[in-house]
Amino acid sequence: MKLNEKKILVMGLARTGVACARFLAAQGAQVTATDLRNADDLAPVLEELKPYRIRFVLGWHDETDFQESDLIVVSPGVPMDHPLLQVALAAGREIVSEIELASRFISVPLVAITGTNGKTTTTTLAGELFRANGFATYVGGNIGDPLLELPESGEQVERVVAEISSFQLEWIREFKPTVAALLNITEDHLDRYATYHEYIDAKLRIFENQSADDYAVVNRDDELVWQATQTLQAHLFPFSRKIALDEGICCIGDEIIFRHQENELRFPINGFKLQGVHNLENIMAALACALLLGCRREACLELLGRFESLHHRMEFVREVNGVRYYEDSKATNVGSVAKALESFDTITLIAGGKDKGGSYAPLAELVRQRVRQLVLIGEAADRIAQELGGLTATCKAESLEEAVVLAAARTRPGGVVLLSPACSSFDMFKDYEERAQRFIAAVKAL
Repeated sequence: MKLNEKKILVMGLARTGVACARFLAAQGAQVTATDLRNADDLAPVLEELKPYRIRFVLGWHDETDFQESDLIVVSPGVPMDHPLLQVALAAGREIVSEIELASRFISVPLVAITGTNGKTTTTTLAGELFRANGFATYVGGNIGDPLLELPESGEQVERVVAEISSFQLEWIREFKPTVAALLNITEDHLDRYATYHEYIDAKLRIFENQSADDYAVVNRDDELVWQATQTLQAHLFPFSRKIALDEGICCIGDEIIFRHQENELRFPINGFKLQGVHNLENIMAALACALLLGCRREACLELLGRFESLHHRMEFVREVNGVRYYEDSKATNVGSVAKALESFDTITLIAGGKDKGGSYAPLAELVRQRVRQLVLIGEAADRIAQELGGLTATCKAESLEEAVVLAAARTRPGGVVLLSPACSSFDMFKDYEERAQRFIAAVKAL
């Protein structure tokens, strides 16, 4: 892709946009960067980009830029129906996402991982599996570093592993992973998409440019995923914790079994540090990606014996008076909470936050069976109470700290207090990490 002297507009100056502007300017493009924030708000960004030849339009967007640029690179936070993007399309302008731009400068095998839940754990684990097998590996995308920072750095790697969100997939054209993994799909981001079907379609785009030489690693146990991936061009490689597979990777008893082209590898799960049913799925998906691209059993097994859970995903905090406290602040949707509830029996669940538009009804049976107390916080408290409150003892708290105190008072020895919100954090906290730290502090104060 030739960029020299091309007129390119970068829309949005969060971390991804900054990486794009920097890379494009270094390649000799005529870069305009636009953001609705003003120069004072963006002072650290402007200082970082000072060495580069970039024109800035801040505090507003100039419609002319959208009509006259050769290429527009859109940050993931900008919705597809933004009026100025529609103006650009009408003018015949090319619009791409950062991952699309980056992929045109990446020539080594690319593993792309998406899904409603488990992306970060699976991506991180896959990257560590490749490294444990001696492959120089770059891990980025929706997790940590933008994908474009790899070609920008000039670093020589042998494998790339990227966490990919539905937002990033909206403006792809040629993005083509060697291995694409779809972990699961449950209702999410209905504050961004008009319908659940739109969200599903966005996720499925991860496969659209793959050929028969590529692999699609998909969740056989997720019926929606399985049905939606039956007509893919790529080689379909399922994973399952419920069904024995002749081709794919599955969990039978206390072993994970990988079967591909009449080869079979077995991995005893007893020594794994990662626990919980959701992590079994994450491990199988990551292992499939690694083994399909040249990793060895022994090195993978050794890594799985020491790879621990990521922060804010089913993280044990402490035990107080016979009650165990777990922090699952990253569980911002119903599907993620369901996996957490499947991992315990006698639960006091702290949930709530900023509502994302989906239904909480899919949790009903798990709440009825496993949740003894439901403590609700945040803007979504009333809605969750309406859908689930009649299934178990339910109360509301004005703050997360009050919720922890209430949960402690109502949970008997042997039980579990679980923060698994099913909502985003932005009504009460800066982000899910701040929510996690506040929960941990409140539990330590008991």
